[in-house]
Amino acid sequence: MIQSNLKRPLFSASRLSRRALLITAVALAAGCAQLPSTDSTPSPVRVMTSGGFAEANQLLAPQFTKNTGIAVETALGSSMGASPTSIPRRLEQNEVADVVILARTSLDELAQKGLVQQGSQVDLVRSAIGLSVKKGAPVPDISTEDRLRQVLLNAKSIAYSASASGTYYETTMLKKLGIYDQVMPKSRKIVTERVGTIVARGDAEIGLQQVSELLPIEGAQFVGKLPESVQLYTFFSAGIAKTSTNPRGLEQLLKFYTSPEAKKTIESTGLEPVSQPR
Repeated sequence: MIQSNLKRPLFSASRLSRRALLITAVALAAGCAQLPSTDSTPSPVRVMTSGGFAEANQLLAPQFTKNTGIAVETALGSSMGASPTSIPRRLEQNEVADVVILARTSLDELAQKGLVQQGSQVDLVRSAIGLSVKKGAPVPDISTEDRLRQVLLNAKSIAYSASASGTYYETTMLKKLGIYDQVMPKSRKIVTERVGTIVARGDAEIGLQQVSELLPIEGAQFVGKLPESVQLYTFFSAGIAKTSTNPRGLEQLLKFYTSPEAKKTIESTGLEPVSQPR
């Protein structure tokens, strides 16, 4: 049951079809009707999330547990790639999860492969790409497309992510700015760490990644979001893993993560809650 301190239902009338899909997926996850547990401690909800929603999840999980008594177990991984810790690879190796949270395009691909239950996808937030420098370094002006272009040309080294924002950077953004040949050779894709960590260590002069992944990094100074003319918003969405064994717990978690109560916490991490389905 949804907790009494939530002010209004998760789904408005315009979201009933999405709600129906989610309920159907939850029933499929159960496999069959479950008998009530004799254990007074509810089973934990296992969340597998990419970095874009990691900070929000870290802050929301204790609130959810306080409200429901249901613990949240979290596994982190990138949205894409062949790394052993990437979410696609974890799921391909049958690592158990209830809820999978990552970029919507990647989540839809996992649903097509049968690793996430088709029709269970629910958009949670959208995220912008931002830029960071080492703390104490001069803060560049990236307020316009022309100024961003010059910052990238002047930088001695650039770090970018191995997820959705990084794919956009190397395949589209630099070409749109007309500086691919000059900038790409001094750019480094970061696979196993957050970009901000690389910048904080001084291993790259500037770094580009989702704002929500840049903000928490100590030792790195967040400069700001990219200009709208070259901005790419990534939707991070939740889906039910094929390995899920806790349909009741995951449904409560998704209700809470998309509730008005969670909105302020999500916004504090640099993400924008999604109020309506796309």
